[in-house]
Amino acid sequence: MRTKYTSLQIGIHWLVFLLIIVAYCAMEFRGFFPRTARPAINMIHVSCGISILVLMVTRLLVRLKFRAPPIQPKPKAMVTGMSHLGHLVVYLLFIALPLIGIVMMYNRGSDWFAFGLAMPHAAESKFDLVDVLKEWHETLANLGYFVIGLHAAAALMHHYFWKDNTLLRMMPKKRS
Repeated sequence: MRTKYTSLQIGIHWLVFLLIIVAYCAMEFRGFFPRTARPAINMIHVSCGISILVLMVTRLLVRLKFRAPPIQPKPKAMVTGMSHLGHLVVYLLFIALPLIGIVMMYNRGSDWFAFGLAMPHAAESKFDLVDVLKEWHETLANLGYFVIGLHAAAALMHHYFWKDNTLLRMMPKKRS
């Protein structure tokens, strides 16, 4: 029986983590760049978001194929239930956030770019819809800080307090 997630699952997990950092940093620090750089910063943010969406859906499909390795020692039922709920929230959040962002950008009705490519957009802008989607996108992104922090804290609790293998299951393999 496996004691770790597959290399693919581990790779996707840490790549999504890095992409989330870049996506959040692009928005948080865009004010430090000259206005002429804003389109490039926005493209970085959008490109990371689309990549996160693709990787999260891939990760979900891979997760359905490969069961999670068991946690040793086995946690209490309540801890397992909270873990499942936490993972559901992570999946929903980081699939919904990019989807909302893409629909928002499309409905702006103006040029937008991802990966250096012009993306399709609506013939006419739908400002009311865009405003609602932007509000949702920003609210969920702010919630993301809390969810990421909770996810990291839970992994550390498993490792240092409950002393199980939860964190170790997702760590990359050591090279010999």
